[in-house]
Amino acid sequence: RHCTDVICCVIFIVVILGYIALGVVAWVHGDPRKVIYPTDSYGQFCGQKGTLNENKTILFYFNILKCASPVVLINLQCPTTQLCVSKCPDRFATYIDVQASYRYRPDQWNYFRQFCKPGFNNPRKSVTQVLRDEDCPSMIIPSRPFLKRCFPDFSTKNGVLTVANQTTFKDGRGKTRNVTDLREAANGINNVLDARSVGMKIFEDYAISWYWILIGLFIAMMLSLLFLVLLRFTAGVLFWIFIFGVIGIIGYGIWHCYWEYDHLKGIPGSDLTVYDIGFQTDFKVYLQLRQTWLAFMIILCGVEVIIILMLIFLRNRIRIAIALLKEGSRAIGYIMSTLFYPIVTFILIAICISYWAVTAVFLATSGEPVYKVMANQTLCKYANLTCDPETFNTTNVTKLCPGAQCTFAFYGGESLYHKYIFIFQLANIFVFLWLVNFAIALGQCTLAGAFASYYWAYRKPADIPLWPLFSSFGRAIRYHTGSLAFGALILAIVQLIRVILEYLDHKLKGTQNSFTRFLLCCLKCCFWCLEKFLKFINRNAYIMIAIYGKNFCTSAREAFFLLMRNVVRVAVLDKVTDFLLFLGKILVAGGVGVLAFFFFTQRIPIFAQEVPMLNYYWVPLLTVIIGSYLVAHGFFSVYAMCVDTLFLCFCEDLERNDGSTAKPYFMSASLHRILGKKKLSPKKA
Repeated sequence: RHCTDVICCVIFIVVILGYIALGVVAWVHGDPRKVIYPTDSYGQFCGQKGTLNENKTILFYFNILKCASPVVLINLQCPTTQLCVSKCPDRFATYIDVQASYRYRPDQWNYFRQFCKPGFNNPRKSVTQVLRDEDCPSMIIPSRPFLKRCFPDFSTKNGVLTVANQTTFKDGRGKTRNVTDLREAANGINNVLDARSVGMKIFEDYAISWYWILIGLFIAMMLSLLFLVLLRFTAGVLFWIFIFGVIGIIGYGIWHCYWEYDHLKGIPGSDLTVYDIGFQTDFKVYLQLRQTWLAFMIILCGVEVIIILMLIFLRNRIRIAIALLKEGSRAIGYIMSTLFYPIVTFILIAICISYWAVTAVFLATSGEPVYKVMANQTLCKYANLTCDPETFNTTNVTKLCPGAQCTFAFYGGESLYHKYIFIFQLANIFVFLWLVNFAIALGQCTLAGAFASYYWAYRKPADIPLWPLFSSFGRAIRYHTGSLAFGALILAIVQLIRVILEYLDHKLKGTQNSFTRFLLCCLKCCFWCLEKFLKFINRNAYIMIAIYGKNFCTSAREAFFLLMRNVVRVAVLDKVTDFLLFLGKILVAGGVGVLAFFFFTQRIPIFAQEVPMLNYYWVPLLTVIIGSYLVAHGFFSVYAMCVDTLFLCFCEDLERNDGSTAKPYFMSASLHRILGKKKLSPKKA
């Protein structure tokens, strides 16, 4: 063994160091509080500890009616003053009414002014000046917090939309308006609030049923292990039962088509052709024609003949495929630790995802507060220009654009770092894809090395090395990091292109250019196919790297040509393996799902008293089913890697050895018998 693809290894290490540096820079400049806390019109966080807003965790809109303005869609900011408050208003009130009654109802003013700008306590100031300077809102309406923002407290009474059982309200400017105007400003909030309620109930269900879910997943793990063990004895039986079942079903279909064809004989109109009656929206019309059933019968006969011929001519290759499946089960039985290696891959990928997500958030929240002019008038020439809130009132913008405000818009900056944040985000995605693909490649190469050590052991299990999985992992890290990084790099480049194409497709969805949409569709399809092909090549290249220790390009070339020389065997083995493993996943997920259904619906008398009281029994049920499928997929992915490794070793064994004393086969006795060998050649002294 020697180090392979050293240059790529060095580049990979440098990129990782650069990625760490990018994360550090992002963490220095970024501030995730900008995502966690809402921000008022002065760029201050609501609820931030150690500030004046520490106890004011909710954002209040002075005039939520303005949030229905098209400006919101352009700037992603509502063009009204936004203030941090400790609680949302719980009543209807207008500044005009409160000002008129503050002398004999001071409690109303004290309640209303908590929604005014901090420090404002001058109810004698004229309404016109207050609304011009936006010292206080013109009105408050009953609201409730959602996503730390005050939204109208909508409800439906007898099919009519209301707020606090009222259908109208005063807007504080001398008009009476309907609450549907508020609905437009907070469009869809009712559905979102209902979804939040459902989300809370789902969380409660998880909180009281999590241990039963874990028990279900443990049962799925045991069933997966049992299925893999039984494959050693039942792989051939399951496959042939399925094949003969398909032949029988198609045979019944042929008989039924003939029966319908004969039954329609002599019935008026049944001898018409499809061409005679033309296109009909009611497809039952075609079932009244003898020609239709004759066509069905011919098609099914063709399929039946093809399947039978394939079984006749490919019977030996099918036997080899089944023998390899059994051999894979036997290999896993000797190296049981491989079944738990997917946990290592899962942990590595989880670390990559966490680092990427945190870095992306810090990059997105980098920068200083940027303020822009928000004007109600669409023709204001200062609209969307940057401004300084401290000097804004001394400029002539408020005179030329009455009602204009200098409000917080977003976080950004003019430095070199801020100009290239988008590039940094792309780099973050690219390195993330590279690292994830490397983690997967490391797992595949490690498993391939362990199973190859099983195959090339002349006397099984006596010659299998000690700790084969750990030894294979060490070889992969020590000698082949560069090769694994090279394969992962190629795949990451294609995946990044696919991400960019998806982004462009999303941005151009509204375009009417048919050629652009067609071109994007073709490119997406081509790169999807390319990614699938590269994954297939990389997987087999990693197997060859694990066996021979050569570099990535050499291993990929040798694996590809080896597979092409055995292309029929590859196709048969692939389909047989896919079918049996898919059957196993369905059996595990379905079996555990049925058991969970009977349990959570209290249909198992023994455990009826143990079942927790749930809002939705389907929450833990679906979790158990999906989790069981993923658990089975994790175990069976090891099995699939085992079969693929043994197959490549088998093909190499056939090409390099001839079964003689000088060149004995390393394959098992069952594979020998299929090839026509009565016994293993004696080991060379």
